[in-house]
Amino acid sequence: MTSLSSKNIWIQRQQCPCGDWKCFVAYEGNNEETAVASQLAKAKAASAEATVVPYVGMVFKSDDDAFEYYGNFARKNGFSIRKERSRLSPQLGIYKRDFVCYRSGFAPVRKKPSGEHHRDRKSVRCGCDAKMYLSKEVVEGISQWCVVQFSNVHNHELLEDDQVRLLPAYRKIHEADQERILLLSKAGFPIHRIVKVLELEKGIQGGQLPFLERDVRNFIQNRKKVVQENDALLNEKRENDIMELLEACKASKEADEGFCFDCSVDDNDKLEHIAWSCGNSVNAYTMFGDVVHFDTSYRSITYGMLFGAWFGIDSNGRMIIFGCVLLQDEAPRSFAWALQSFVRFMRGRSPQTILTDLDPGLRDAVRGELPNTKHITCIWNISPKVSSWFSVPLGCQYAEFRSEFDALHCVENTEDFELRWNEMVSQFGLGSDKHIALLYSIRTSWALCYTRGHFLARMTTVAFFRSVESFLKGIFSPNACLRSFFDQVGISANFQNQSHLEMQYMPSKACIPMEEHASSILTPFAFNALQNELVLAMQYAMSELADGSYLLRHYKKMDGDYLVMWITEEEQIHCSCKEFESSGILCRHALSVFIRKNYFQLPGKYFITRWRRESSRTCYDEPAPQDSDNEWFREYQSLSESLFTESSLTRGRTNYVRRELMKEVKRILEEVRSMPEIDGVAVDLTLSPTG
Repeated sequence: MTSLSSKNIWIQRQQCPCGDWKCFVAYEGNNEETAVASQLAKAKAASAEATVVPYVGMVFKSDDDAFEYYGNFARKNGFSIRKERSRLSPQLGIYKRDFVCYRSGFAPVRKKPSGEHHRDRKSVRCGCDAKMYLSKEVVEGISQWCVVQFSNVHNHELLEDDQVRLLPAYRKIHEADQERILLLSKAGFPIHRIVKVLELEKGIQGGQLPFLERDVRNFIQNRKKVVQENDALLNEKRENDIMELLEACKASKEADEGFCFDCSVDDNDKLEHIAWSCGNSVNAYTMFGDVVHFDTSYRSITYGMLFGAWFGIDSNGRMIIFGCVLLQDEAPRSFAWALQSFVRFMRGRSPQTILTDLDPGLRDAVRGELPNTKHITCIWNISPKVSSWFSVPLGCQYAEFRSEFDALHCVENTEDFELRWNEMVSQFGLGSDKHIALLYSIRTSWALCYTRGHFLARMTTVAFFRSVESFLKGIFSPNACLRSFFDQVGISANFQNQSHLEMQYMPSKACIPMEEHASSILTPFAFNALQNELVLAMQYAMSELADGSYLLRHYKKMDGDYLVMWITEEEQIHCSCKEFESSGILCRHALSVFIRKNYFQLPGKYFITRWRRESSRTCYDEPAPQDSDNEWFREYQSLSESLFTESSLTRGRTNYVRRELMKEVKRILEEVRSMPEIDGVAVDLTLSPTG
């Protein structure tokens, strides 16, 4: 096993928000434990496929391949094997291998030391003659291993499948489980509780782990001295690395005036928390800081620190990083410190909405530090926990329960939600379940009927969740120190935060003037969302009510009725679905009313600033250099943006610009190359058209 001091190991937080130490969340995803489970499943599948009995003349590419094949055959047939002898020659190296049944041969007779009591442990060896001998051959310069002897005759009983897995050869504690065992042991968990926690995390029945309780005990005892040495090394390394991180923040501050960081120390004057944000993140927050996702799902085993990151979404639908924090613990006061630092970095401006995990300590911190901010818990933060909580206790009923739970998330009004929730709890006998009680207590933060109307900027989509997940997985590679981790976060954040204007043709789908007008104002990301709503608006029938409002109903009755209020004098429209209030994009129901009222252009108030094209060009802009030599760049940038806007309206314009622009760029390039390379004047151009 790799020493803990040699790498920085990051794991997803598994403590359940219900607060019970026995309850852990088993994530559905590509985490280490899932990967181990997958490997075990593959090994089992490989074992099932190894049905061909080895025979004399059978050829393998290497002796390791032969041992693996024979091992799979042995496991399927109720025994295990071991390597017995090998023979070596100067020309071929190892040229013979003997693999035998684990009960081959006889135990050597040992004399008992006088005066000492030794337990007589019966040997499992009984002279079994089952074996597979191999010899190395070189054919046309390529070495291969050939079976020269094979016997499958045993003089002992072969084991059943549920017994053979308990043989020492198959009782392996994989590295991910070793890390978990050491962590739980360090926290003071007794052996039987460690085993129980591992079973709960993996969602398996008692006694189904690939190792026994005594294997865990032996592993901990064997590692105890090493762990103590590692702890001493880690404490020294942790202090040194944290100081290096602090120095890196100071250096970043000198290089970037907009960079900001903060730290706190404990009672022993040792650094406990540190948070930071770069200048372009602060600039981006001024435009896109209305909704923030605060992710705290990973922690470092090596440093004992929790990593948190604040994310947002820009006008082009891309994830942006506002800041990061490392916390020594998960206490409410630590989260409160992080939120205070973040608001201070962002010049005192709190977000309109914040999305977080279910953590109760974080929930309390948000309530205390951001009292005017709507707190939302995304369904994709809840879904993995629902599976972990209910799949085992509900068994075959879980699929039906999950279907009902997912439907409850989308219920239109609070009255229906309360009614159906009680019915679901009663149907599945969950009245006393602590997790059901937890979900119900925070229903106003995750059920759509309670969160509808609060601005979320389309950050609750699967696409945004995947972009956050991809970013986190990208930075959590094993690192030797916190400084390299800090650098990796900075590189990834800068890459994500850079704005790139892409010439993109947006074809017409609805073929109406309203669509063409919107395409010239909105970014491609926002326009695509509005365009989809425009297409669906054609599928709704509209009925005018006596009070001047409108009732919208899908022609196939795929969803319920929606009420649209229209205020003629102020050109204001309000829909009961509250999509515009939630995403800043008009819904299909409101658009249907505009279409039937013969609007060729939507009122400007329905193109909010954060989704307009100009927002993506201004939020990342740094102060323009005063040097007149760079004046050309500012003019070039302005003309390029205007050209991009005008040419993207139709495919014809796009093709024309692409064709003519290539001609002009090539012509200018040839002229520049023909000019003298040195004229005695050095011009420092720190910006470039692609910068």
